[in-house]
Amino acid sequence: MWIPLLTIALAIWVASVAVVIILQRRSAAATLAWLFALVFLPVIGLVIYRIIGPLRLERKRIKRNANKLVVKEALATLVAMEDVNSVEHIQLARVGMELGEASPLHAKEVELYLDGDSCYAGILAAINAATRHIHIEYYIWEPDQIGHELRDALIARKKAGVEVRIVLDGTGSNGLKKKFLAPLREAGIEVAWFNPVRLRSLRLRRPDFRTHRKIVVCDGRVGFTGGMNIADSQSASRCKDYYRDTHMRMTGSAVWPLQKMFVEDWYFAAGTLCPIDAETFPNQDKGGDYVVQILGSGPDSAAFAIHKALFTAINQSTDRLWITTPYFVPDDSMLMALTSAGLRDVDVRLIIPKRGDSKLVDLAARSYLPELLTSKVRVYEYDARFIHAKTMVCDDDVAIIGTANLDNRSFRLNFEDIAISYGEKVNEQLAKAFRDDLKHCHELTTQDIEKLPLKVRFGRATARLLSPLL
Repeated sequence: MWIPLLTIALAIWVASVAVVIILQRRSAAATLAWLFALVFLPVIGLVIYRIIGPLRLERKRIKRNANKLVVKEALATLVAMEDVNSVEHIQLARVGMELGEASPLHAKEVELYLDGDSCYAGILAAINAATRHIHIEYYIWEPDQIGHELRDALIARKKAGVEVRIVLDGTGSNGLKKKFLAPLREAGIEVAWFNPVRLRSLRLRRPDFRTHRKIVVCDGRVGFTGGMNIADSQSASRCKDYYRDTHMRMTGSAVWPLQKMFVEDWYFAAGTLCPIDAETFPNQDKGGDYVVQILGSGPDSAAFAIHKALFTAINQSTDRLWITTPYFVPDDSMLMALTSAGLRDVDVRLIIPKRGDSKLVDLAARSYLPELLTSKVRVYEYDARFIHAKTMVCDDDVAIIGTANLDNRSFRLNFEDIAISYGEKVNEQLAKAFRDDLKHCHELTTQDIEKLPLKVRFGRATARLLSPLL
């Protein structure tokens, strides 16, 4: 008697699960993974699904409201497309624009930082020079030496009458306790937590939706972004095993999209809107020697602008494509683009860490190496220390620096940003940094892969199964 009833109940459960999961239009791999989990492990699978499964976040409404403001119209008046003069550049720029992201805009100055000491010096100098407002958003802010230096500098500016707003990721910066934050709040500095992980909110929000952005904007005129968090581990003078990373500073109207991104994230995290006026988005000369396009993406939109832009940049490259990433877990489309570029005889080179900070990611990353190596892609392991830079050198006139790694988490689960620089100046600087990094690398070959023990190859292949979740 019970068998027919259980069979009917199971059939209804399977049909219901299939409809719900399939209608979410995830990737085929992710859809099948959730179906198997919910069908064969209904209790455990349902608990996990309720925590990290639903693709919902309250940012769609928030983002629409913010976009109704003058920000979008103001940016439209400063388009620098006249300086994006090649067909390939225009096509790459339009990918982001058609998906609702910013146009290429002028920057008066662009400065690259290849180490934490120079980067933090630049950020602190901009903070100390700010007279109106300072906006900061970070994935990781540690309560260490540089963390305290930055905190104290912000408190000093607040006492001088400068408005300071801070957005911190609820997971990445959870090391900041009340004792560290108390002086900020006592000074009147507003601190908002992005998607904090709390039991009462698990039903409404996915706890693994994180802001991985690194944004500093001072007076709407000076902006910073790139790979560096606020941590002593990024700085040679503060840590023996410091990271090798890349960050950038820019001035001019190209800063506005970073400001807009912060305004949206602040609205989501704090529940209040930053003032939108001439001080937040100050009028600036349209001129500048650099043209930079800022793109953002996150799970609040199915556009995945960064993924599409990087995919386009890879496919457009005809001469060289030099990539640095600490986490290399590409999806099928990105892997196909890279291998196709190698087969087209593009000089494709990839630098990854010899040892990352996640054993699982390292294993999964190396499962893709045979396909790359057999497609003439040259792969290097960085030996000196952990390399955390996320950069791309495309031919001799496109350079990309940002927060996004080449993995599913950056493309679909995290809130990220990248800066695309059009022109030779930044491209050559980034190319030089890549050449210098190669001096601290060793190149991998197909023979290196083939001589690995079976257990190592099996471990890598097994880790690859989890790629959609990494």
